Amino acid sequence: MVKTDISAKKSPDVVTLAKALISRPSVTPADAGAMDVVQRTLEGMGFTCTRLKFEDIENLYARRGTAAPNLCFAGHTDVVPSGARNLWKYDPFGAEVHDGALIGRGAVDMKGAIAAWIAAVARLSSHPGSLSFLITGDEEGDAVNGTKKVVEHLKARGEVIDHCIVGEPTSVDRLGDMIKVGRRGSLNATFTVIGKQGHVAYPDRALNPLPVLVNLLAEMKGRVLDKGYESFPPSNLEITSIDTGNPTTNIIPAQASARVNIRFNPTHTGTTLNGWLLKLCEKHAHGTPIRIDFKARVSGEAFLTEPGDFVDLILDTIKAKLGVKADPSTSGGTSDARFIRDLCPVVEFGLVGQTMHQVNEAVSVADLEALTDAYQALIEAYFSKFGAAS
Repeated sequence: MVKTDISAKKSPDVVTLAKALISRPSVTPADAGAMDVVQRTLEGMGFTCTRLKFEDIENLYARRGTAAPNLCFAGHTDVVPSGARNLWKYDPFGAEVHDGALIGRGAVDMKGAIAAWIAAVARLSSHPGSLSFLITGDEEGDAVNGTKKVVEHLKARGEVIDHCIVGEPTSVDRLGDMIKVGRRGSLNATFTVIGKQGHVAYPDRALNPLPVLVNLLAEMKGRVLDKGYESFPPSNLEITSIDTGNPTTNIIPAQASARVNIRFNPTHTGTTLNGWLLKLCEKHAHGTPIRIDFKARVSGEAFLTEPGDFVDLILDTIKAKLGVKADPSTSGGTSDARFIRDLCPVVEFGLVGQTMHQVNEAVSVADLEALTDAYQALIEAYFSKFGAAS
């Protein structure tokens, strides 16, 4: 068994580190020095850090050890805007502790979890195999120049990650009550029906695009996409916008557009859904002088980390350390786990997410310390189980 030994150093305090991260106003795509905080801390703990900048986005991959297995922690230092300052009780980037809670943008989503994992790692005197960090500054934005490109870079250089924990705020009411073992895919589509503008009193001189658009949307909404998939709810299609840009009441508009979003389980892929939508457009435009322009973008495919040793280890650790039976869920929106799953099995486990993206975002100090304890136990259990063969 190959072990990585670490010289004795003062362990970073989870609250101090979380405060240092929160005080950097790293609203996507700005970094504001947040990645430097992570890098300096990890280098002081013996990690080799590689900064990866794509366009205006800062990313970091850090590793300690060279042997297998390689357990990775993934997270993001970027945050959503704070919103109106006057609605906050305290400075959103002041990182102040009041009444036992650390307040600030990113406290929950997800600078607190990054601090907890780093603090947990710092407690280890040695470990088999390797530990690594994949930290991005582009999770809350378009997610184009962040984890997706880092994963591509790691694959190109032959970097092997055996398992990954993503520190998203998965808990609902109590720390550890939910983990995420998969996510639904997401497809956004825009339909623009192009007709001919005219006077409403002379419809024969115009081509009204709205009836075609309405019928197209009605057929989409009328289809039952599926009845669910193992651990997933049924896929759903939602109409998010309909617009003509028509400022008056006596004009038939020249065109009308609509946007839809499909959240889909592994019954589908982005390609199959795209093909279905394209055929619908062709059907509703067929035999008419109407044209339908269709564009779609898949921001992530559906995935599931199957039940097994890795998932069980996390569930058992949460039960032992936090006294909670975690729900292995696939609910919610997308996360960067959708990119990491191309490298290895991935599970998300983090803080209670009730205040994420809200005014007065806050995490209790007790939860930060408890998450650090749970992360430490998880790392130790991981190498006890998977490191024996290294």
